[in-house]
Formats: sequence, structure tokens, C-alpha cells
Amino acid sequence: MPGLLKRTPVRYALNAAAALGLYIVIMSLIGGKVLNRYQALMLIPIGYNIILAVSLNLTAGFLGQLPLGHAGFMSVGGYAAALFSMSVSLPPSFELPAALLIGFTVSAMFGVVIGLPALRLKGDYLAIITLGFGEIIRVIILNLKFTGGAYGLKGIGRQTTVTWVYIFVLITLYVINTLIKSRHGRAIISIREDEIAAEASGIPTTYYKVLAFSISAGFAGVAGGLYAHYLSILDPSTFGFMRSVEILVIVVLGGLGSVFGSVISAAVLTILPELLRGFAEYRMVIYSLLLVTVMIFKPSGLCGRYEFSLGDSIDGLCASIRARILKKGGGGDASGS
Repeated sequence: MPGLLKRTPVRYALNAAAALGLYIVIMSLIGGKVLNRYQALMLIPIGYNIILAVSLNLTAGFLGQLPLGHAGFMSVGGYAAALFSMSVSLPPSFELPAALLIGFTVSAMFGVVIGLPALRLKGDYLAIITLGFGEIIRVIILNLKFTGGAYGLKGIGRQTTVTWVYIFVLITLYVINTLIKSRHGRAIISIREDEIAAEASGIPTTYYKVLAFSISAGFAGVAGGLYAHYLSILDPSTFGFMRSVEILVIVVLGGLGSVFGSVISAAVLTILPELLRGFAEYRMVIYSLLLVTVMIFKPSGLCGRYEFSLGDSIDGLCASIRARILKKGGGGDASGS
């Protein structure tokens, strides 16, 4: 019955079953040694890069702004989560989620503080302000004793696992997808399409800009927390301007305004440099040429604004099968008559 999957509870159940099935497949591949230890650990950076890309896409793709300080929010959340987990002693199953919640909260608060003045500007000006914010945060971290200064923060527990990353990737996708499909999401998209018309229609544009910006910053903090508890050390130099550009490249390559595109792009661009390690001297040249080629022939990104929907795909497949059966039935009647 094709219309069955148009019901929201059925779609939620279907997506939950698909997510669980994918998790079982991944863990089976790891447990069965199909993926070696190195390949299994690569799933972790893929996961936190997906969170970074999807969260930035909320601001850059759906809101239509151009921030260049996402690495700054990542660093704030990473240091907040790491310092929390180093200062408390909780059961392992509670410590990492609590630390990531702290990272989300602190980064979201920074997002509000930065967003209120910065989002009054547009285009290049917003990019410059957010870029300046990222560099200011990095310099402050370099000069604080409790963050380890230039030596970095060491002694962070290695608590990030494939399971935890998978859970928080799902949470990120669920929250941002749900937000975009709600009336709040439609208000955010209307600002991207025409901010003046949106404001004239009674939409509080400043409120929705800051809302999207702070949620985006919060999830960047979650990715920072996962990163910190994966490497067990934080170095301020890794959160510089180029890190923000790398995240923006992932979003643009996947497609501004496509969550599905950000997921695919994050996975591809995380794996690609590893696959090119055999070409050590030319690795970055090949990597850059591939990016330029994609942007020339597909300037809207790999997926444009396409969004994959499991429910819609199954509905379409059911409709197609039904149409073929009816066509064959009609053909049979016509030939018989």
C-alpha cells in the first residue's frame, strides 16, 4: 500500500530500523575482521566530519550565510568537553555523553554571543568576523594555562568509539532534518531565499539567524568533543583558519542545502586522502585537482539540494511496481479481447 509510508510514525519506524540495520552491518564487518583496525578507526573521523559538515550546512546552506569560524566552535566544544571529563569521575556510559552535552552547550552559547552582532552583517563581512572569532579563540587557548597553552591539552581519556560516533551522527541528522522540515526550518530557508521579503512577512529574521547559528555551533562543539576523546590530546594549531575552510569545502562539494550531500561528501573527502597515501608526493595535488574538477562540472555540488528519503524511495518503488502490474493486467485484457 504505497500511501502507508506517508504516515510519520511509519517513516520514523522505518528509518530507525534502517539505522539499526546499518549499525549491525558495520559492527559485523568490524567483528568479522572484514575491516581491519585501521579501517575501523577511520569510521570515527568520518563520523565527526559528518557532524561538522551537516551542522555548518545549516548555516551556510539552509540559512544562506557564509561563516568561516566553524573550527573555532569545534575547539571551544572540544576543550570544554575534555576539561569536564578530566575533572569528574562518572561511569563510562555517562561520562562521554555528559562531556559532549557540555561541549554542545558551551559552543551554542558562544554561537549566540558571536551571532547576535555578526549576523547583522552579510556576505564577506560575516565571513571576516567569524574568521576573526576563530583566530581570537585559538590565540586565547594558546595563552591559557588550564588549556595546556601551546603544548596542548594532554591526558584526555580515549572514550570515543564507533558506537558513540554513530549515535551522535544519528542525533545530529535527526535534529537538523527535523528542524529543517518544521515551520522554523521553513522560516530559516525563507531568509536564505529573500531576507527582505521574509522580514516583511513578519518572520523575526534575527531570531532565526541566531537560532540556526547557535545550533550549528553547538553540534560543532559535539564534533570537537568526539575529536578530543578520540585523539586524547588537543593542539590549538589544529583549529586554525584552514580547518574551517576544509569543513566549508566538504559542505560546498556535497551541495549547499543538502544534508545527504554533506554526509556523502564528508565520507568521501575523509577517505580520499588516505586512499592517495601511496602517491605521497602528488597526494595533495591529485586531491585538489579532483575538487576543482567536481566544482567545474558540478558547481552546485555532488547532490545539489537533493535530499534522500527512504520512505519516498520505497513509496516510489511500490508505485512503480503497482503501475507495471496494472499495465500488464491491462495488456492481457486487451490481447484477450
